[in-house]
Amino acid sequence: MAISPALICLPTRSPALRGEGRAFFEQPGKDELFTSLLMDKTLISSRPSSPSSQKTAILSLIVLVLIWGYNWVVMKVGLRYSSSSDFAALRILVGLMGLLVVFISSRKPFLPKKEVFGIFLTGLLQTGGFYVFSTWALVSGGVGKTVVLNYAMPFWVLLLAWFALGERLRRTQWVGVASALAGLLFILMPFHFTKGLFSEVLALLSGLSWAAGIVVAKRIQQRTELDLLSFTTWQMIFGSIPLFLCAFLISSPPVRWTGTFVATLAYSGILGGAVAWSLWFFALSRLPAGVASLGTLATPVVGVLAAWIQLGETPTFLEAVGMMLIIGALVLNSMQAIKPQGQT
Repeated sequence: MAISPALICLPTRSPALRGEGRAFFEQPGKDELFTSLLMDKTLISSRPSSPSSQKTAILSLIVLVLIWGYNWVVMKVGLRYSSSSDFAALRILVGLMGLLVVFISSRKPFLPKKEVFGIFLTGLLQTGGFYVFSTWALVSGGVGKTVVLNYAMPFWVLLLAWFALGERLRRTQWVGVASALAGLLFILMPFHFTKGLFSEVLALLSGLSWAAGIVVAKRIQQRTELDLLSFTTWQMIFGSIPLFLCAFLISSPPVRWTGTFVATLAYSGILGGAVAWSLWFFALSRLPAGVASLGTLATPVVGVLAAWIQLGETPTFLEAVGMMLIIGALVLNSMQAIKPQGQT
């Protein structure tokens, strides 16, 4: 996973920002550290587009959501033939090769000249941690719950910014956070601990790692201008390091190289990686960032429905309520992000 398409509206910073340990996130000469993710201040420049190109962008966004949503089912199938560490490493290897092809063909500067440590840290959190925890969660966990718990990530970002940076949450955002937390309780603790609790915690850790990476990425964005494709490629390269180490160091059964397994790698790596991110760049360059990001919120819905249809994963009533609360909170948070900054 690279820079998140899920829309996050971050609150304005409070006057006091204490602690020397927060120095990395401080921006001299600025009154606000964060405003929103992928809104007007994106890492990729937008340009006016014609109605026809906007229609094409909307179509690409629909295809993107279908690819990303179904990718969770594909990963679940792939884990039947490989350990989680091997599959995560192979998956990112295939995706990275595809992304490098896109990157090299764009003829952009190859080596990052600044913010190398920040890009490295983003990669460890947003790619390394996300891939490890999400793939591990799918070993014993259901696809539907895993994808929804992962997409609770925006609320981890809001809470991290509030706790670590002293930022205030808007009233509407508090409602969204409360709704998301209620949804988590419905999923994690339906009045008793279940055997799937371990996988659900892993899914939450995946979203938390993703969120921490986004906080670092947004800090880099506010300090300097970086090309999105270059940033994405390099954070993915850095994030692949712990995945390759895990695959090398952890003893596991050999991969069963069946036709199905190769197909899951091709889908997850090429379609879910290079092709999907190319579609995202295209949509983001021709649509308002808020519209594009709001559209991707259908991803967990596609994942839940695909798992229900193909894998027979029928959520319990309480789990379904929890999923709806989280998805509703995502929509509420995204609609807040699209509003002008003065509105709450």
